[in-house]
Order: sequence, then structure tokens, then C-alpha cells
Amino acid sequence: MTPEALERKKKKKEEKAKEKELKKLKAAQKAVALKAQQPSNVSKSEKKNNAKKGASEENHEDYNDPETSSGEKKKLSRQMAPTYNPAVVEKSWYPWWEKSKYFEADPSSSKPSFSMVLPPPNVTGVLHIGHALTAAIQDTIIRWKRMSGYNTLWVPGMDHAGIATQAAVENKLMRKKGLTKHDLGRDEFIKEIRKWMNKHGGIIQQQLQRLGASLDWSRECFTMDKKRSMAVTEAFVRLYKEGLIYRDLRLVNWDCSMRTSISDIEVEYIEIKERTPLRVRTYDEPVEFGVLTSFAYPLEGGLGEIVVATTRVETMLGDTAIAIHPNDPRYTHLHGKFAIHPFNGRKLPIVCDAVLVDVNFGTGAVKITPAHDPNDFEVGKRHNLEFINIFTDDGLINSNGGKRFEGMQRFKARVALIEALKEKGLYRGQKNNEMRLGICSRSKDVVEPLIKPQWYVNCKSMAQEGLDAVIDDTNPKIEIIPKQYVAEWKRWLENIHDWCISRQLVWGHQIPAWYAVLEDDELKELGAYNNHWVIARNQEEADEEANRIFAGKKFQLLRDPDVLDTWFSSGLFPLSALGWPDDTEDFRTFYPTSVLETGHDILFFWVARMVMLGMKLVGDVPFSKVLLHSMVRDAHGRKMSKSLGNVIDPLEVIHGIKLIDLNKRLEGGNLDPKELKTAKEGQAKDFPNGIPECGVDALRFALVSYTAQSDKINLDIQRVVGYRQWCNKLWNAVRFAMSKLGDDYTPPTEIVPAAMPFNCKWILSVLNKAISKTVLSLDSYEFSDAATAVYSWWQYQLCDVFIEVIKPYFAGNDQAFAYERRFAQDTLWLCLDNGLRLLHPFMPFITEELWQRLPSRKDSARKESIMISEYPSAVECWTNDDVELEMDMVEAVVKSLRSLRAQLAPNERHERQAAFIRCQTKAKDACDIIKKHEMEIKTLANLSSMEVLSESDDAPLECTEDVVNESLSVFLKLRGNINVEAEVENLKKKMEEKQKQYDALKKNTSEKVPACIREVNEAKLDSLMQELAKLAALM
Repeated sequence: MTPEALERKKKKKEEKAKEKELKKLKAAQKAVALKAQQPSNVSKSEKKNNAKKGASEENHEDYNDPETSSGEKKKLSRQMAPTYNPAVVEKSWYPWWEKSKYFEADPSSSKPSFSMVLPPPNVTGVLHIGHALTAAIQDTIIRWKRMSGYNTLWVPGMDHAGIATQAAVENKLMRKKGLTKHDLGRDEFIKEIRKWMNKHGGIIQQQLQRLGASLDWSRECFTMDKKRSMAVTEAFVRLYKEGLIYRDLRLVNWDCSMRTSISDIEVEYIEIKERTPLRVRTYDEPVEFGVLTSFAYPLEGGLGEIVVATTRVETMLGDTAIAIHPNDPRYTHLHGKFAIHPFNGRKLPIVCDAVLVDVNFGTGAVKITPAHDPNDFEVGKRHNLEFINIFTDDGLINSNGGKRFEGMQRFKARVALIEALKEKGLYRGQKNNEMRLGICSRSKDVVEPLIKPQWYVNCKSMAQEGLDAVIDDTNPKIEIIPKQYVAEWKRWLENIHDWCISRQLVWGHQIPAWYAVLEDDELKELGAYNNHWVIARNQEEADEEANRIFAGKKFQLLRDPDVLDTWFSSGLFPLSALGWPDDTEDFRTFYPTSVLETGHDILFFWVARMVMLGMKLVGDVPFSKVLLHSMVRDAHGRKMSKSLGNVIDPLEVIHGIKLIDLNKRLEGGNLDPKELKTAKEGQAKDFPNGIPECGVDALRFALVSYTAQSDKINLDIQRVVGYRQWCNKLWNAVRFAMSKLGDDYTPPTEIVPAAMPFNCKWILSVLNKAISKTVLSLDSYEFSDAATAVYSWWQYQLCDVFIEVIKPYFAGNDQAFAYERRFAQDTLWLCLDNGLRLLHPFMPFITEELWQRLPSRKDSARKESIMISEYPSAVECWTNDDVELEMDMVEAVVKSLRSLRAQLAPNERHERQAAFIRCQTKAKDACDIIKKHEMEIKTLANLSSMEVLSESDDAPLECTEDVVNESLSVFLKLRGNINVEAEVENLKKKMEEKQKQYDALKKNTSEKVPACIREVNEAKLDSLMQELAKLAALM
């Protein structure tokens, strides 16, 4: 660089420095000038607020929270920030709560106990919106009960999620190393699973903590830890010894890619309307579904042929009969006859079965494959047919299918069989067929019904006990909320089937069963003889038991490699989480638990099994109440699906996310290009600007407030955004209060409502009602009603009315308002203290932050945290119905005046107007109330002046008019032209509303209605008639 250039650069730098100094000097001068302008009677807090307006750089630090070490109590900024910031507010509180042991229960406490278990989420899973709903509801319950004086225990747990975890690890191994679990072997594969679990297992815990879930982490358990595994083994052994667990050969849902049986809940169904090619795991080309193929079986003895139809042609290799209806005249001559299998010569009996066969459907003849179809399985049992399995565990045709097809993949065999039937002249055509196709929710492979030896639980007697526990009219032990699900409970348990509890997986609780292979056994494979099984708690006990059973014989013990269904260990969770089978202090104190809260979709798969196992193993129900929440859908009522792009991650709602990042999340998934395009279009439509940062409290409150919806929650993110804005309103309410209380304010030790001004009496009275309504709703587990009660008080009564009407008391330092000002301060503090505690279970973070800022009474030690403070309860002397009635009239007048203001020209709406209120002569009380509360009406309606007129006074000129009720009319002075169309429309709406009220009341004045009610209704009718007449006159 040249010397000239260096000099220019130096000069530029000096000029910038001077400019910066000049700005600082100006800011300082402005602050000094502002201070000089302040009157001497301005309060300290107002001086601080004015100083802030000076915008000096050092004051920005007043809004920043000092750094807080993890686990320490949060250090708050000197001044409240001008606006609410969820990320700042929610920081640091949770680690402090946890370190302070506020979440931990004490089994030796003298307090009444209240306990719950968290439905254990999958250990390798991530938080979805259903988890967020569960956490929000359950944490609301547990925080409320903790504040209400209970010894609360909320046990967290993680589920090993057998098939989900194994599927995830298998996919990873295949994708990254090209290996299967069979390549690694059982032990090495388990090591891979544990590596995966250690890497991903803590995600759910971190996310639950992020949601503010006050779980007792000191009691956290995992369904495959040592204690829980001991409980699983103990339960299996006890149930086996009672004859409730047995082994049998039955039809199961089989996943060919994972080579295991799966439960009904793990089967998802695709609705197929017509011929549809679908991608199937391990197949290069799409497989056609939704096609009904017809073919003929030749009849023995030259009797011709019989035509059958199927959507699964490949299963004909396992056909062992053809069923007809006994009363079908077309086939009477075939009773007792046989068809001949075209590929193996097997004789297929023609059986008569009125249960299965519909004469009017198809040809009236049905092929029967007992080993591969649930309905055919039952036919096979009824007619003692042969059960022939034609598939290997991985979905290939086995030797029973014949040499021509052996080794083929099942759906490739389907194509080959159609060609073979054509060759033999037996193919009779295809047509579209509507069907449901079962898919494994984990592997996405097509489910195959397969006959397999499995372990089963005989559920009949246990189901009856579980049924009686709910529907016993005299002494029900369990209450299901909402009651509509009692019918579903009854339907499931009255029609229960035995429970298949074995899975052919590696990850899970290995079944505590050993098979004895005797030296003189003809068949040596595992499970060949059903009476060779030994059930024991461990190897040593198994050896001892086998020596007793097979005394004097030589044998080798082999452990069953199968594992137990994940739902078996989950069904024991209320027992095992509290230490069973040991007699622990936790078990004695907290069992049975108080409430089980979960989604209604697992009422049978989890809830019923917990009840059955709890009653059988310990003789008591695991909980006294079952609270079922709705399923979360998107704003349009659609099920959340990755392919639709409408899946909502709670953390994205909490932190906010751009549309481009939502798209990136989709791109990182497994969607095919067509699905990806659809999903992105869905995201662009629903979230055109992404999702704004809402914070935990707004999300929780939105989810809880949604619980009034039936069995589905249509979650609209805009509603969450609305509650985020409401949090800002709470923030500003407390910020306003702090500015009016001042630095030296001390809360009162005693409150005497009778001595208070009207506004203070009113807000305490309606606060009392809100407390009662909230507690009553929580007691009834009506969370939406509870949330509405809290919200309505804060929004419509404290913020919209009370804070507004007390503002004149603080305008300057007018000694005329000294009395009202002091009471307003005390009432404001009292409202915020009670209101924040009332709200805390729903919104834990913002309430803790704001409550910590409130001044505390000098003569009493306040609790360290809002979460361990006392939940508000109604105070009898606060209720004042007369004051509430007066305020109702004030608010009615204000509402009418605001309605008139809304009809003004846009440039006039925000100006202060003059108003007139005309009272009927007979309504002297109403007139007195209006006169007494002139200040409140003027403040709330933003009036420049207000004059009360009598009935005899002329209606004021150049005014717009509205009817408040039969006694009162209001007039608003006009400065320009009125919007006539808007006013007429408003009057029409009012008339329609009053007419509906009139018509409804008219029905309740008949002779059938009790006289006392009829008199009240008739009086109301007269009042409505007068209002309608007034409105008609205005029209």
C-alpha cells in the first residue's frame, strides 16, 4: 500500500472514532436533559423507565440475565426486558428444579401420596407431538398435585422397544456395512444394538426435560435393566405355573424380512381400490396388489371343474380343501367329493361350511389354506384339515410348494403360478379387487399370515377380572375417563383372544424356557415335543427342574432363543417401576398408582394388559383412574404422515424453524421423489413462512387447551402462536405491575376486601371464581376447562379490565387517589401472586420467572420456588356477587360503546368521544350504578366525557345509538358521517340474537315447566320483548 493510501486510511479511521464519540456525547446529553425534565414527584420506578428511554448503551445490560451455572438458581436481570423471549425465560430453571430435588418423592412422607408412571417411550426414539401432549397433560397433573400438598411421584421409564430398535439397527447395518444380524450372530448383534442405544438413548430424556416434565429422574428405569428383567422373568414363571402360559401352533402375523411374529398394533393397513403396483422390500420390481385372480381346480372322477378366486395365488400351493355352502344348489352333487391339486396331485376335499362361505359372493366356492389365512385356519380346525406351511421364515417357497417353485420369493412365485395355470388351461382371468394390505409398521414389509409354534397367555379369566374392575356397578375399582371408552374396554375384553407373547427377535427379554433334548428322542430339533419344556428363573433352577422332571434320563438343555413381546414388559411397568417383585418401600407407598394417562389407541394393547397382570400378580389394580387423551392430527384433521409433510416436531415449534429447514428435514428421510414433492408442497401450504418460535409454555398450554376435542386433536400451529403472544401479555402485565409497585413496596400481611375500592373487590371476587372453576375442572380432569378458566381470568378480567381501570390511579401523583392507589397496589400483587400460582402447572417456565420477580412479604418465608408453593384455593370473604353484578352492567355498557366506536370512520375510531347513557325511569338502580362508575366506563370505553340522561330527556343529536338492555341505551357523539350500512347490519345481528333467545325461552314457559322456573322465564321474556321493540324502533 502506498504512503498516500495509508494516510487516507488513517484519516478515515480517525473520523469514524470522532463520529462514535459524538454519538456517545449526544446520548449522554439527551439522558441528562430528560432527567432535568422529570417532575420531583415522579416515583423511582418511573424515573428508571424514563432513564431507559435515554437509550444509553450501558442500560441494555440491565435487560440481560447474568450467567447462571448449571443447577444453580437463575440470576435475573436488573430490569425486565421490554418483550417476552421464551428462549431466555426458559433457560436455567429446569436444572435448578432438578438439583433442588423438587421432583423427588419421599416414601416415608406423612403427606397423602399421588403417583403416576410415564408411558415409557422407545429408548431410541425421538419426541413427537403425541409425546408432547402426554408430557403436557401429565406434568400439569403432577405439578398441581405437588402444589396441593401431595407426596407426588412421577416415574420416568424407557422401553427397549424390541422390534423398533432391532429394525433401526438392522437398517443401519445393511445401509452402512451391507450386513444382516445373521451375518453377525446373536451376541455381536446385541453389542451393535447397545452401541446404538447408548448413542441415541438419551434423546427422549433431554426432550422431556426441555418440555419441563417434572419427572423423578432418580427413579428412572429401563424395561431391560436388571430389576425390570427380574420382574419379567418372575411374572412369566408365575403365570406358567398357574397354567396361564402355554405353547401352541397357531397362525401369527409374520414379518418375512425381520423373520419374526409381530403384534396386531404393529400392522398398518393400506387401502387399495384397484390394481396397484407397490414397492416391496427386497424386490427389484413393483408387486401388483388389488387383483383378484380366478382359476379352476379339476374335480376327481371326471366331474368337471370348480372355479375359485384369490388375491394371493401363491398360497394355492398350501390349499388343503375347497369350501362350499351346504345349501348352494350349484354344488349339491359335490358334497363329499374331491378336487385334484394340479401341481402336486393332492386330493382336496369339498367341505360344506356355512360360516365362511357366502352363496352370493363370487363363484360360491372358496379355496382353503389353513396355514396361511386366519379365516381358513378356523375352517381347518372345524373340518380337521391338514395344515401345510409353504413359506420359509424369509418368505421363500419351501419344499412343500414343490420343486418347480421351491426357493422362489413369494411374490415372484405368484407370477410364476399364474403362468403355470395358463399352461395347464386352468387360468380363468383377473379383475380389480378392493382390499386392505397389511404392512409391518417397522420394516415396511408385507405381512404374511404364517403358522408357527409360539408362547401364549390364556387371557380369559384375567380379562373377566379386568372387565369387572371397570363395569361393576356396586364397587368399580377403575374409572375410565372419558366414559365413552368403557364400551371399547368391554368390547375388547369380552372378545379377547389368547395373547401371543413370543417374538423371533434378538433384542428383548429372552424367554425363561429351556428345551430338554432327550438322548432317546426320535426328533432332535428344538420344540419337537411340547412336554419337554422347562420353565425356570435361571440356568441353575432350570437344571434342577429338568433333573426332577426327567429323572434317570440323559438330556441336553437348550434355551429358547425367542424373546418376549415388548408389551409383556410394558404391561408390568406399574409393578416393576416400583420395585416388584421385591417388597420395596416405594411399592408399599405408591402402589396402586393414582392415575394412568395415555392415548386411547393403546387402551387394549397396554392399559388392559397392565390391569390384567396387576390384578393377577399382586391382587390389586395398578391404578384407580385411566385418563385417555385424543390423537393429534394436523389442522385439516389428517393423520400426521411423513409423506404428507405434516409431521410436527415439538422442538421445531418451541425453537421455530424456516420453511427451507423443514424441507431439508424431509430430504434427509426415506421418501421417494414423488412423496417428497407432495410433502414439500404440503409444508409450503401449511407453513409458508416456516414455524415461528413459540416456546415450551405456549406449546404446552395449546396442547392442554385442545383436550376438549373428541377423539382427535386438529392442531393448528397458529393457535400455539396465539398463546405465545399471550405470554407476552402476561409478561407486560407483570412489567406494568413492577413499575407501579416500586422498589420499596411490601405486600400486605392481611387483606380486608370490605375496605377496598370497587375495582379491587371485583377482581378478587372473579379471581375467587376462577380459582374454584380451575380446581373443580382439574379435579374432574377437564383440562381444557381448567385452562380456559385461568386464561379467561388473566386475559379478560385482569389485563383487559382491572389493569386498565386502575391506570388513572397512577397517572401522576394525585393525592385524591392515594387511598385507591395503595389498595390497587396490594390487589395487583395479590392477583399476580395467585394468578401465577394458578397458571404454573400449565406454564411452568414463565410463571417461575415472573413469580420470582414479585416482592415477598417481610414477615413470612416464601417458598424458594413457585412449584413447591401452595396452589391457590378459594377465600370465602373474597366472593362478592353484588359487586360482580355491578361490573357486569359496566362491561355491558362499555361493550355497546365499543361496538358503536367500531362503526365510526377509521380516522375517528381511536379518538376520545363524548357519550350519553339514557336510563328508563323504572331502572333507578341501573342509573345509580352507571353514575357511580363513571370513571370505569370512561376509562374502558376511552371517552372524553359521559353524561347520564333520564327517560324524559331528549335523545342527543348527531349521535349513533345502541341498546344495552331493556333499561339502558347508549349514544356516541359523532364528528363525521356514520357508516349507516355497518350500523344497520349490527342492529340486524342484535335482533337475530335476541329473537333466538326469545324463541328458546318461549319453549320453557309451558305448563310442563315447574312454576318457579316458568315465572323467571316469563320475566326474561318481557325483558327481551322490550329490547326487541327498542331495536325495531332504531331500525
